[in-house]
Amino acid sequence: MLQERIQLNNSEASGYVVPIGPVNLVWGVARRGMVGCGAFDVRALEKFGYPAARVRPVGSPSVATLSDLLSGEISEANSGAAAMGIQVGMSGKEALDRLS
Repeated sequence: MLQERIQLNNSEASGYVVPIGPVNLVWGVARRGMVGCGAFDVRALEKFGYPAARVRPVGSPSVATLSDLLSGEISEANSGAAAMGIQVGMSGKEALDRLS
């Protein structure tokens, strides 16, 4: 597992990359929620009242690195994340900034 700090506009987030077979689970956790790769079920996290969004890759076949996560495009956000201004189409970095 790789863990790195991600510098945001107002704080830092924790970024994680966990290899599982042929793919990586990739996500970032800010103070008020998380942004993850397509393997995360943001609707299930909504049931726990946890703001979450997921990204799709931009310019690569999958979200395999933290860089891919930050440059990826939000494809889905649960209601908690949407209430914080996270919208489909914004970058993963923009979404983490709003969750900080």
